[in-house]
Amino acid sequence: MPAPLTAARPDIGPLLRQWRARRRLSQLDLALEAGISARHLSFIETGRARPSADMVDRLSEALGVPLRERNSLLLAAGFAPAYPERDLDEDAMAPVREAIERLLAAHEPYPALVVDRQWELMAANRAVAVLTAAAAPALLEPPVNVLRLSLHPEGLAPRIINLAQWGEHILARLRRQAIATGDPALFALHDELSSYLPGGPSHADHDAGMIAVPLRIDTDIGQLSFLSTATHFGTATELTLAELAIEAFHPADTATAQYMAAAVPPAGG
Repeated sequence: MPAPLTAARPDIGPLLRQWRARRRLSQLDLALEAGISARHLSFIETGRARPSADMVDRLSEALGVPLRERNSLLLAAGFAPAYPERDLDEDAMAPVREAIERLLAAHEPYPALVVDRQWELMAANRAVAVLTAAAAPALLEPPVNVLRLSLHPEGLAPRIINLAQWGEHILARLRRQAIATGDPALFALHDELSSYLPGGPSHADHDAGMIAVPLRIDTDIGQLSFLSTATHFGTATELTLAELAIEAFHPADTATAQYMAAAVPPAGG
């Protein structure tokens, strides 16, 4: 009777080589960064030496490997994953939910939202509705991908005044993230979003003296201009928390601040 087929687990050596190539590091570069000999690293990559869990973690740190992919490297080396993953609704994640709620509420009357690693919407404050009011209902059905919502022809795109410039910014940021994580879903999302921009990526010129790429959008309350920031939980050792990002939009001019203050009154007011 033939033996049952099982999926072959990738070896740690080829995976490390892939990450090193992605980071454009030589064996010597990585060895110096990790504090080991180039000979030892070569032996690990070729399968002549088996790394300890501590060594896998050290090499992962030197390569800037995200926590989810570090678990994959540990498994490939024969060890259990070191970084757990919990649902945001679990009791253990209550402090995270409370912190997110405080941050989102404190940012009103300006828009702020929370996304996961693949840009799916996890939470948002009331001000986000000002930006999404004219989007097609189908794009607002969970799970909502906020980058798709931003650039889709039935999403925010028709109202974004500087669409070529904003789209180029979004695509460049997404590509950097895809390369950093090696996530095929992010590469696929990049290809999809590129198809929404007229003629594909435009390499739009920036205005002289610009300090950041703004989001300039025509809404029901007027033309708004925002600068955006991204906040991460810097000490995370759990996958969900490590992959969350809080995207906050700040008024880039006085008119935007005034329009938003009028449109989003204080909660309970």
